[in-house]
Amino acid sequence: MKKKDVRLKGQLKMYMRWPIIMTVLLIAMNIWMYKIDRQAAGMMSVFVIIYAVIVGILYFHNRSLILADMIQFSTQYKGIQNTLLRELAIPYAILMEDGRIVWKNDRFEEVFCGKRRERYLNKLIPEISRSIFPGDDENAELEIQHNGRDYQVHLSKVSMEGFSEAEDVLHIPREKEFFVVIYMTDVTELNANLREIDNQRMIAGLIYIDNYDEIMDSVEEVRQSLLVALIDRKINKYINDADGLVKKMEKDKYFIVIKKEAYQKFESDRFSLLEDVKQVNIGNARSATLSIGLGVDTSTYAQSYDYARMAIDLALARGGDQAVVKDCHGLKYYGGKKEQTSKNTRVKARVKAEALREFIIAKDQVFVMGHRLADADSLGACMGIYRAAKELGKKAHVVLEEVSNSIRPLYDEILDSSAYESDIFLTPGKALERINENSMVVVVDTNKPPMTECPELLKCTKTIAVLDHHRQGSIVIENAVLSYVEPYSSSTCEMVAEVLQYIVDDLRIPSVEADCLYAGIMIDTRNFMNRTGVRTFEAAAFLRRCGADITRVRKMFRDDMESYRAKAETVRLAEVYRSEYAIAECPGDIDSPTVLGAQAANELLDISGIKASFVLTIYNGRIYLSARSIDEVNVQIIAEKLGGGGHINAAGVQFDHTDVKEAIRKLKETIDQMIEAGDI
Repeated sequence: MKKKDVRLKGQLKMYMRWPIIMTVLLIAMNIWMYKIDRQAAGMMSVFVIIYAVIVGILYFHNRSLILADMIQFSTQYKGIQNTLLRELAIPYAILMEDGRIVWKNDRFEEVFCGKRRERYLNKLIPEISRSIFPGDDENAELEIQHNGRDYQVHLSKVSMEGFSEAEDVLHIPREKEFFVVIYMTDVTELNANLREIDNQRMIAGLIYIDNYDEIMDSVEEVRQSLLVALIDRKINKYINDADGLVKKMEKDKYFIVIKKEAYQKFESDRFSLLEDVKQVNIGNARSATLSIGLGVDTSTYAQSYDYARMAIDLALARGGDQAVVKDCHGLKYYGGKKEQTSKNTRVKARVKAEALREFIIAKDQVFVMGHRLADADSLGACMGIYRAAKELGKKAHVVLEEVSNSIRPLYDEILDSSAYESDIFLTPGKALERINENSMVVVVDTNKPPMTECPELLKCTKTIAVLDHHRQGSIVIENAVLSYVEPYSSSTCEMVAEVLQYIVDDLRIPSVEADCLYAGIMIDTRNFMNRTGVRTFEAAAFLRRCGADITRVRKMFRDDMESYRAKAETVRLAEVYRSEYAIAECPGDIDSPTVLGAQAANELLDISGIKASFVLTIYNGRIYLSARSIDEVNVQIIAEKLGGGGHINAAGVQFDHTDVKEAIRKLKETIDQMIEAGDI
């Protein structure tokens, strides 16, 4: 390379040209001076010539020296840069596209390599594989843990186009001419500080005594104040031990404020306060139960309190005796292992009936629907609401898509009766065609939109009422103007039978509708052997007075020989898991296999030592699981873990596949996890 080919460029070139530019300006000024004063101009010419000579010497003589110094500086700077990069305090490495380490600095080698001499990064850090490498013009970030330290990992892709042509040592295919640069930041102390800040965040909560009036009535008057004081002491001690604040708002309501680290403590002991309060006994016939609602992970205290209100309402709707925690991601449930004691008062039923009557009167037509694959309880409740609408002079329809064999006798009896219109039953498609803004939708025997006969129907009107006896979950019909959910009721038919007595004075229900309501109660209570209370028998007595024929209902629900044999075979082949849980598979090649599965689950409970039963059956490309218990196990919380729901001793799950072995494995795994966690 010739010397003349070496040139300066950039800012340095401009900097070197400025003396020449100044020389030209001085010469121009000197010429102008000759027009004014020749003597002064002559003296200035001497100085301009001297300045031009000095500039020429500096520019042409020292130019090569400046270039040499610049090259030497560049070489030294590159060495300093390499030294700084190698001695950088954070781990830094350069990788090939396959994760092979090309170069790493001392800190990386010290932290991640040690005495190991691995060529590939995923051998040192398994969390970082090729699958997370960034694409072109992209960066990737993740957090890892290594030797008890937290590291924030940053990866970026650096293009090295033309590298193989310029480099004689290493050849890289043209399509792979790039490196992946990785550097890591130690964020252990930062994460610890963030966790400490998060643990100090305040959480609002509410605690209600579920059965305050009942426990007060069950103890002598002179001991009532002592009982309240003992309960207060339990609550205050539990919260104060966690550095929390308790404020009693009413005789049975408390407002609490705790730190998040206290909530984590409560979560670890599964809210032991729920069980501690039950131990308070000074002669009271009933144990006190609590409902707890907490609002967690909110940006403001007001939002935390709103979440706590939602959580406590859900806890009460699910039957009480449990803690519900709500955050921005969803809900968590703790407790709720025991059935809530039913209340003998029917004040709530009267209030709900009056509200339902006002809504029905304000509309032109009423659409009633239950859950998919309707059973006797769902159909009976639908017919009860249908009768309420007709007595109030409104057009009513029952939305029903598929008629199973379990309700076929009742369905046929209604269709054969001349007392009903031909369009009493509508398919979901026809219901969507007829509904308008002046219509009302009443949902019975379910409170989950996906479980209804026609979820789209809920979007067509703003007036929706819900009547159900299943415990609420995280998915509910949120826009209902009336929600009447009583988990302690034996069936929805019992609730509807009570409501009907307040809708219209001296109401007389046709015998076929009374049969439907009575059948719903009878099926859900297993012939009045399960979850029956005073109000259950009162509702049955009312239906009997309206003409319900017990013998006719019993004949309707007798099994044929094939179904009975299939049920017997299901019981015979049942597996007893952990000596307490019966698991069986019901054949799906018979009529109404889901109903037969539920019946088989009930039969398994009659075996001594069985606390809960689970029967699975394949129907319409899905697996349906029926879960049953008497009083020792809450099958509803087991069903919720599997994506289902239901009642405390009668629940169900639907799996979107037909692999029974996989479903049973998942069921067993859930049972094991819940036993280890103390949930069951």
